[in-house]
Amino acid sequence: MPIGLIALALGGFGIGLTEFVIMGLLPEVAADFQVSEATAGWLISGYALAVVVGALLLTAAVTRFERKPVLAVLMVLFIAGNLVSAIAPGYALMMTGRIIAALAHGAFFGIGAVVAASMVAPTKKAGAIAIMFTGLTAANVLGVPFGTMLGQAAGWRSTFWAITGIGVLALVGILTLVPKTGAGEAAAGGLRGELRAFRSGQVWLSILVTILGYGGMFGAFTYIAFTLTEVTGFSASTVPWLLILFGVGLFIGNTVGGKAADRNVDRTLLVALAALVVVLVAFALTAGSQPMTIASMVLLGGFGFATVPGLQMRVMKYATTAPTLASGANIGAFNVGNALGAWMGGVTITAGLGYTSPIWAGAGITLLGLGVMVFAAAAAKRHGTGRAPRPGVASGTDAGRADGERESVDLQRA
Repeated sequence: MPIGLIALALGGFGIGLTEFVIMGLLPEVAADFQVSEATAGWLISGYALAVVVGALLLTAAVTRFERKPVLAVLMVLFIAGNLVSAIAPGYALMMTGRIIAALAHGAFFGIGAVVAASMVAPTKKAGAIAIMFTGLTAANVLGVPFGTMLGQAAGWRSTFWAITGIGVLALVGILTLVPKTGAGEAAAGGLRGELRAFRSGQVWLSILVTILGYGGMFGAFTYIAFTLTEVTGFSASTVPWLLILFGVGLFIGNTVGGKAADRNVDRTLLVALAALVVVLVAFALTAGSQPMTIASMVLLGGFGFATVPGLQMRVMKYATTAPTLASGANIGAFNVGNALGAWMGGVTITAGLGYTSPIWAGAGITLLGLGVMVFAAAAAKRHGTGRAPRPGVASGTDAGRADGERESVDLQRA
């Protein structure tokens, strides 16, 4: 395993911690800034929206630059955002810090996925992406519970100081461990070359699968604390430990999903999404049983995150010679899925359908994602677009243009 992947995973750990740890610290933050918890919640929503903006605009702005220095600059931006959050005297500056850090989020994972894939052999690319995303899963398994405990014990600012320190370590690791050759070359034609990837119908289908497949899982997860306490009957003090079980599932699913996607991306996504639908339905039906709920938590995390390396690898695969912007757009799609799932779950609860209704909504959204994936896989197989390009047939911009035009025609035919 290239040691540079460890540096990327550490950066992913810090970014994941920034995104999710605030959920456990909202009461402290709201009390400190004397705002309502709903207003404090915008620190989560604002972050998610800024991730989408950064994933698209910031990635587009840096496509012509060498990728390793870009990753370093993005990590500096991440450090600055968390430093601002740590010292913010008021709510407005805290929001500013969150937005600054979030702008780096999408671009870092989007470009980092391309760099990680370039470090290894073609048959190990999804596994390399999974290693980078291991940092994100570790943030959920270990970082969020301990970050929350640190913030509750020493003040919420201490958590953001710790995240700032993690960012510094990740920056040093990127500068010293990520090889220059791992950055690859920018797409021919710069930004125009990167935009050409979006002519591919399969790129758009992959992004839609990401929104629906990941959104279904996150929709169920967003309101999981209410399900665990109000339906299953667990005490509130038990919830953090149950979330660790969910995180263990994330870790296992991410690792296994990455290895499986290296063998066959489409088959892995079809199996994982189908299994996720079954798990969500079973969870909704058995949420009143504590043993079944514990099993569902692990399986929800496992199958939910088993899709992540394959989803990222698929969009890069069909973007061919211009994967950077498409990769960043797919990171944005994960966050659009987060927002969609959370919104749908909130709608069902507001409608008085109970605390298992977000799980049912998540199952429905995931089922739609599975349907899109079936269509995409069938179209790719029917027209032969799933095959890797043959050496010597086309290269550079011509290859990207040919692939994009062929994919667009394929989608229309399908």
